[in-house]
This record gives sequence, structure tokens and C-alpha cells, in this order.
Amino acid sequence: MLKSMTDLNRIVQEIRNYEGVKRKNPIKHLITQFKPFSNYGNTIIDFGDDAAVLKGDCNYLLLAADGIWANLLKDLFWAGYCAVLVNVNDIYAMGGKPIAMVNIMSLKKTDNCKDLLEGIKTGCEKFKVPMVGGHLHPDTDSTTVSVSIMGNASKILSSFSAKDGEDIILAMDMDGRRYNNYLNWDTTLNKSSEECLSKLGIMNEIAEKELSFAAKDISNPGILGTIGMLLETSRKGAVIDVDEIQRPDNMDFIDWLKIYPGYGFTLTSSPENTDKILSLFKKQKIEARVIGKVTNDNIMTLKDKNKKMTLFDFKSDIITGIK
Repeated sequence: MLKSMTDLNRIVQEIRNYEGVKRKNPIKHLITQFKPFSNYGNTIIDFGDDAAVLKGDCNYLLLAADGIWANLLKDLFWAGYCAVLVNVNDIYAMGGKPIAMVNIMSLKKTDNCKDLLEGIKTGCEKFKVPMVGGHLHPDTDSTTVSVSIMGNASKILSSFSAKDGEDIILAMDMDGRRYNNYLNWDTTLNKSSEECLSKLGIMNEIAEKELSFAAKDISNPGILGTIGMLLETSRKGAVIDVDEIQRPDNMDFIDWLKIYPGYGFTLTSSPENTDKILSLFKKQKIEARVIGKVTNDNIMTLKDKNKKMTLFDFKSDIITGIK
């Protein structure tokens, strides 16, 4: 439990200066260039969500892509596995179901790509999403991997849809372990495919029943950084009670706030739907809690029992700059 202003101050300083948050800042420059060409008639959502949303014949098509952070490439199996995992989470975060993936791999001539491919294969089998194509650079100076994914959905959860007065829910699978020394909380590698997909399916049910309209998966900016991204795109603020954030034993709280989890989502919900959402997660042994409220002031405030501090003031601060 946090006990003083010093603790809140440390959280604010650490999260604002965390590489996982700051490396999102350059996105604003790309959007300036691409925005004029983002819609030729079928685009519903372009930049700012976990996946782009396009008109389909009978539903919505979802399209997303992720490149793997260079520091993960020290463990090629894990990098390959995460290349699948992060894309799968992006689709479920939008209320969708994955259809297929393609990849781009760059490999050193001397690099043995066996472990990287084994990680990708394990991810495909775990989440039952086929890898149907891609592009290989076999002779580059460094090893990189990126994956793009397509999904579909009947109803959408969007980062742009948080509303004033809604509850902020944090849903995390606490049955996991820190993967080696990375800021990764592995909750999927040792679980069956059936269990992983059953847990992910909660997001489909929430979307289809319209229990929530706004969600994101917890990604590289960590728990607070990801919530901040959702608030920024929705042009909203929030008050977050840090004492309510679930956490494992024997891990530094700051590390936990920066963690990339195998299963972690944040959603906003009207109060009358909150208990229904919490119940769905509980049935699948996912720990979900209300950790805050959406506000209309564009300020993301952290509080403990006695103190409050501003983490982001979106009237002047940016994470991605997308609104």
C-alpha cells in the first residue's frame, strides 16, 4: 500500500519518464503525414486504436500490426511468441476475433532463426491463428520481427469511446510469472490453448452485449500508460486509486505498473453494467477491479488514501498526441 506523497511522486516521475510511454510520442509526427490518406471510403477508425476498423460486407474488419521491441530479441523464442501474442490481444481488445497473420522477418546471415520461428509457431498454435504469409530479409545487419493481423467483429470496443462518469476497470490474469528479467508477466505460455481462448472470449461477450464501448489491452506503456492512452484519445481525464490496482506478491510496484501482461485489459463501463463485467471476468478466474472514474477535465489524477497528484494533463501533455 502507498503511504505517502513521496510514493505517488515516485510513480508519477517513473511513469512519465518510462521508455514504454515516451517512445509513443513520435507517433504524432507520422499521423500528420498519413492522416490525409487514411480514408478512401471504407475506414471507420484509423489511428489511435489497438486496430484499425474497416467496413466489411456483414461486419467490421480489423487490421493491426506490431514490431517487437529490440530488447526482447535477446530471447528469440520469446520475441517470436510475443509477436503473435501482442497482435492477438489487439484484436480481442477491440471486441474482435483474429482471422490470420502475416510477418516480416529480418535475419542476420549468421543468425540461427530456429528459436524465433519456434516462438511464432508456438503462438500460432496457442491462439489458433494461422500465419499465412509474409516477407523475409535473410541477410540484414540485425534481427527484427514484425507481425500484422486481421480480425473481424460484429461490435466494436474503441479507445475513443470513454465517457464522463464511467468506471475504469482493470482486468488482469494474476496466475502468472515474470518472464526472466523482462517487464513481461507471462500468463499464457503454460496454459492450454482452450483456457487462453476462453479467457480472451470475455472481450467478445462484453462487446456483443454492449456492456462496454471503450477498451484497450495493457501494452508497452504499462498499466497507467495504457489507461492514459485511452483517456487521451477519448479526450477525457480520470481519477485512479492506485491502492485498488491488483498486484502480485514479491514484485516492486513500479515494475508492476510498467509490466506487459500476457492477459491484461482496461475498460470503461457505465456503473449499471460494471458488476456484469466483473462477473464475466470472475467466472474465468480473471481478477478485475474498479480502479477509478472517468472525468471530463482532461487530467489523469492518481490518488491514494490521503493524497492526489497529476500524472498527465492532456491539455499540455501528450502520449501519442492522437485525439
